Amino acid sequence: MRNLAVELGRMLLTAIGLPFSLLHRSVRSIGERSQAAKRARFDTTQWTLDLLRHLEWRRFEELCAAYFEALGFTTSVTRSRPDGSADIAMRVEGADAATVLARCKSWSPYPIGIKPLQELFAAMAPAGVGEAVLITSGRFTQPAAEFAAKHKIELIDGARLLTEFAGLAPEKALALLKLATDGDFLTPTCPCCSIKMVSRKSTDEGRAFWGCENYPRCQLIFSSTAHVPA
Repeated sequence: MRNLAVELGRMLLTAIGLPFSLLHRSVRSIGERSQAAKRARFDTTQWTLDLLRHLEWRRFEELCAAYFEALGFTTSVTRSRPDGSADIAMRVEGADAATVLARCKSWSPYPIGIKPLQELFAAMAPAGVGEAVLITSGRFTQPAAEFAAKHKIELIDGARLLTEFAGLAPEKALALLKLATDGDFLTPTCPCCSIKMVSRKSTDEGRAFWGCENYPRCQLIFSSTAHVPA
């Protein structure tokens, strides 16, 4: 699926003998300016739930890992899952192996249900841990909370996470805020290619979506409202 404007531009540049790379840089520059304007509307000097919910999924994972480090854990991040998202293994000082496994779910308009918790619980034994944490910038369903309580999984939703940040030493809380808001924290990262995606529109319906910059080699897309891997 290609952006109609890009295709027309390619044809025009080809006709007049200019390289398509010029158009590609122009489109990317327009997208970067648009994202910069969106970032400017956020007050990045303090934590708010709105800011937390707008962090793209990869940045949210990085924030969570840094938060655990601020608590005194040593973390190990792996990305062996099919959707590219992270497993964060946590080890307390002096321990030879990880004791807690964490996963993250950035904001979604829908509450987090049981399925991600079942997947996390299934990963606990292979990871050799007896406890787990699932963090979201959104919220959880009641059945999810009941499942977590039975299987030694701690749930941290967006509101609680902000409370946790407020309880840190001021310099640690500020360091997390700077990490979260550095550069482009809004544009989703392609899970396959680990690069920022590009805002596009379908040629048939004009539907907005995020596409990988490496298209057509990488054809992964998110909806325009997506904050997490599909």
